[in-house]
Amino acid sequence: MTRCIGCRACQVACKDKNRLEVGTLYREVHSYTVGTFPEVDGYSYSFGCNHCEEPICLKNCPTGAIYRAPDGTVVQDQSKCIGCRMCVMSCPYGQPKYFPDEGVSGKCDGCYGLREAGGEPACVAGCPNRALKFGEMDELRAEFGPDLNEGSIAVLPSPDETHPNILIKAKDCAQDAGYRELTW
Repeated sequence: MTRCIGCRACQVACKDKNRLEVGTLYREVHSYTVGTFPEVDGYSYSFGCNHCEEPICLKNCPTGAIYRAPDGTVVQDQSKCIGCRMCVMSCPYGQPKYFPDEGVSGKCDGCYGLREAGGEPACVAGCPNRALKFGEMDELRAEFGPDLNEGSIAVLPSPDETHPNILIKAKDCAQDAGYRELTW
């Protein structure tokens, strides 16, 4: 969050890589203001699948379409999806999306195929400020220091239920409960 400028390049890169239709996003950037005039601050946050340790979407999928890949990434096999939308309704982060034309749901897979081929996720590669990084949690902690929040900022649900695999270098103002989302 200390590097994100809200440009939405990560959002566009993800949308392009996944060939998502208008109105469907696996990665969403939201911008917020905090404080009152004349002491106002702001920040942006890039939301994506958190590939949780306790993924509710996986637990509630009745067909096994959502599963954990060998590296821990929570992925989906759309050929097994029956379109029940249990994953969509159960994710507290709103990440799985339903595609009514296909009758199935879909979600971010952390660009699993790209990473298996030695690349990085499209959102990470598309960020001009290098505000996103994908990797092992311990390696990220070592690289970015101890002042990382583990999925806990004012605009996210409590991490206690799902234990998201996300580390956030939050701006101080992001802990303020008096935030207001900017609309575009």
